[in-house]
Amino acid sequence: MKRLNIAFLLLPLFLISDEGMWLPHLLEQLIYSKMKSSGLKVSAEQIYSINKASMKDAVMLFGRGCTAEAISPNGLIITNHHCGYGSIVNVSSPDKNYLKNGFWAKSLNEEIPCPNLSVTFIRKIEDVSNIILAGITSDMPEIKRDSIIQSRIKKIENEKSKESEWDCMIKPFYYGNEYLLFYTETFKDVRLVGTPEEVIGKFGGETDNWVWPRHNPDFCMFRIYADKNNKPAEYSPDNVPYKPQWYFPISIKPLKENDFTMVYGFPGQTQEYLPSYAVDFIANYSNPIKVKLREIRLKIYEKYMAKNDTFKLMYADRYAGVANYYKKMMGESMGINKTRAIEEIRKEEELLLQSASQNPEARKNIKQMLDRYQSLYEELKPVAKLVDYYHECLNGVDIFRFGIKFIELHSERQKKSQGLKNKFDEMKNDLAKVIPFKNYYPETDKELFKAMMREYDQNISEALRPAFMDSVFNKYKGDYDAMAEFFYSKSKLCKNEGVNEILQIFESNPEVLTQDPLYRWISTTHHHYALNIFPVMQNIEKKIQSMHRDFMRYQIDFLKNKTFYPDANSTLRVSFGKIQGMKPRDGVEYACFSTVKGMWEKNKTGNPDYEWTPKMEEMIKNNRFGSYANNASEFRISFIATNHTTGGNSGSPVLNAKGELIGINYDRCWESTMSDLYYNIDLCRNIALDMKFMLWFVDMYAGAGHLLKEMKILK
Repeated sequence: MKRLNIAFLLLPLFLISDEGMWLPHLLEQLIYSKMKSSGLKVSAEQIYSINKASMKDAVMLFGRGCTAEAISPNGLIITNHHCGYGSIVNVSSPDKNYLKNGFWAKSLNEEIPCPNLSVTFIRKIEDVSNIILAGITSDMPEIKRDSIIQSRIKKIENEKSKESEWDCMIKPFYYGNEYLLFYTETFKDVRLVGTPEEVIGKFGGETDNWVWPRHNPDFCMFRIYADKNNKPAEYSPDNVPYKPQWYFPISIKPLKENDFTMVYGFPGQTQEYLPSYAVDFIANYSNPIKVKLREIRLKIYEKYMAKNDTFKLMYADRYAGVANYYKKMMGESMGINKTRAIEEIRKEEELLLQSASQNPEARKNIKQMLDRYQSLYEELKPVAKLVDYYHECLNGVDIFRFGIKFIELHSERQKKSQGLKNKFDEMKNDLAKVIPFKNYYPETDKELFKAMMREYDQNISEALRPAFMDSVFNKYKGDYDAMAEFFYSKSKLCKNEGVNEILQIFESNPEVLTQDPLYRWISTTHHHYALNIFPVMQNIEKKIQSMHRDFMRYQIDFLKNKTFYPDANSTLRVSFGKIQGMKPRDGVEYACFSTVKGMWEKNKTGNPDYEWTPKMEEMIKNNRFGSYANNASEFRISFIATNHTTGGNSGSPVLNAKGELIGINYDRCWESTMSDLYYNIDLCRNIALDMKFMLWFVDMYAGAGHLLKEMKILK
């Protein structure tokens, strides 16, 4: 199989300079000269080196999928408030509500351990494509190809992990045309150092999410702890602050429009090279379904979260997760249609066919692929709708997700009774730890159930529904209140004591579970999907994925004037651009900076998303900014730039030409969310918190100036 070479896929540098998420170990070969001509003043080796400390050693994957960076020699790290949100919720309680009231440790002893939070560094990157793809041919059956590749990946990961002091993982690039090996080091003792009050860290709430201008100090601080040898260790009071190989100095020199910027982080997922039919499917079919169902769930969460702080803590993390991508998907579809991206991609497909005209066989294959794409995405639509309703509608009900765990437990019990190796006891113990339910309120869930059942009943035809579910719908004939009342009053799964009873006697008396009406509804629904829907979806998606690999190769082979950086896949990347405003639509122009004056003006609108603390009111009113600024209209909070970012870049360091920290990336403009599928220089902007405002907040607002003494602040 003809192998692609990442280092030479990108040599024609005719791309828009701000587009792209670049692998740091290939900067010198690929894009460094362009970065330098754009203003970069540090060497490629300072950005990434395997022989000595470099910037990569200050950047880490934070938790479930954000980025953080080291800002002191004592393991102090900074990320977004919304990235640390779940951990802040987990260490909070109604009595010690750090989410609501904020928290700033006055000493190392006051820093709060965060269970299940970890950070991961990339120590080295290697190309292992030759080993992974050796002997793989283009006509090899997909199942055989996958089997060989997965076996090789596992073998290499195991061998390299044994040889190295680090863990190893292999990731595919260009839809499986390339494979890279990443050496990683993970630290599991991470402690909360400081966080703003929620109304400050989340100032603007859902009103401002994905929107510019922004005025929220979206940051929080943690510290990494290690053993006495500076190596990863499980939490222990004997651990000491980690000494990073590199940490970023902070520049508070005033920023200007068109200043060079660089974002270093772990972008989650992009799909920049899809065919037009795929982009049309996402923007105009799948996204609208998810948006509609999420909007219903969000309104119910909002209703209960407004009642009191207990409910707010209970649902805060879930609400944030649902809301974030709800609005992102709306913006993505809007941007795709506004820029006529589908038409532009189709023009490129025509260009691809023309470029392959000197190779009749390739041209024929490309045409057949495009026709096949059209057919497959039409075939996918009705199945995808069913799957979207499963994940967004059924799985949007807490008790449904909880019931799925009991399906797994039942399966393990059957294995145990047959003498097979199983995880029954382990799973049973894990489920017991969930009781009493910490983040579950029956009335909220019952209301979610009613709303979601109404949507499912009215939008999924009888012929496509599970038989038992359909019989329930027919029995209640649109009376969703009565349906919910029956299930939630009769089922043991909805009550602490009922779940405890199931766990105690289930092994000897499985009927206690299998005869439960709600469990029966959940299990029959899940099994219907597992047997009849998911396999169909997976079969279509496998066909599409295998085509993506070949389609990618044809684009690279024949579109010689286009540069192909690899799609984001939660691996370390560098993007670069400049601080710049934008004109999102006729008559509207965005300045590239927001100021404290705008924060004050938003607060005075009365919108509850713009609430703040009395202390913030007093400090802004009296211009208590010290040496950081003269007045509110001059004091900048955030800025926008043309860096290509996506989910996962939240918390990423935004660096100036000298590699100094000038901002923390925390969002994109709403019009920019389409950049996961299609980058447009006129509309794509990332949003970052200005470090000068962060320093003022920590020093003068939070009274935690002792933390600044750890940092290297450049004036």
